[in-house]
Amino acid sequence: MTTNENKPTSNPSDHLANERTFLAWIRTSVAIMGFGFVVVKFALFIKQISLVLNTKQTVLPGKGYSTQIGILLVGIGAFMALYSYLRYRNTEKQLLNKAYKPSQLPSLLLTLAIVIVGALLVIYLIPGL
Repeated sequence: MTTNENKPTSNPSDHLANERTFLAWIRTSVAIMGFGFVVVKFALFIKQISLVLNTKQTVLPGKGYSTQIGILLVGIGAFMALYSYLRYRNTEKQLLNKAYKPSQLPSLLLTLAIVIVGALLVIYLIPGL
């Protein structure tokens, strides 16, 4: 006689919390990609304004790294979306098997990536460096 008592069950609230966490990571990745898009488009906007005004008075950034920084932000956001899905699926499997092990690595990686990009933006925005 087979019973379901030996089969591990999982708490529905754990699965819902996992899904909320996944959606929070997705929202964050979309926000990072959106910010990257704005950074790239702002650089194009400044260049177009200077061409329309056609004056030498318009100050253009000398380095021109905003496009690369914006693309980097979009890439980080896209990677984060993919990684968050993989993490969601892995956590789901762990919850079903009653073997959940929390990881601090995703938060650490995201924090480091944002700090590095933020530092690059600060360096870019400080004139004369």
